[in-house]
Amino acid sequence: MLRYIVGLFFLLHGLIHLLYFGQSWRLFELQEGMVWPDGSWAFSKLLGDKVARRLASLACVLAAAGFVAGGLGLFLGQAWWRPAILYAAVFSSLIFILFWDGTMQKLDNQGGAGLLINLAILVALASMQKLGLNF
Repeated sequence: MLRYIVGLFFLLHGLIHLLYFGQSWRLFELQEGMVWPDGSWAFSKLLGDKVARRLASLACVLAAAGFVAGGLGLFLGQAWWRPAILYAAVFSSLIFILFWDGTMQKLDNQGGAGLLINLAILVALASMQKLGLNF
């Protein structure tokens, strides 16, 4: 039963990345006045906000695919679910770090909660491995 709950969590976490895809592609606004990923410290000055938004959109879709694949792999009892989730969590964290605007304001609008969730996932995966726990 726990395998299905965790797998569902991974699927939902992946789908949240699609909301950030919509935000960065400007299909909709997640919150009024939210401009993520405009002003990205790593990309906006170098490439401009429009290119940064397109990169963020693509990256969010890839992260979503990784979490969804890992969640489905867990549902199906496949051994590759762990590396899929590990890589998706690391990649997702990099997205939100690289597309962060460099300020400590409105971190929740810039993926701050997602970073904490990814960190919890990485700690849980490492703990499970160390303790020899399997689903």
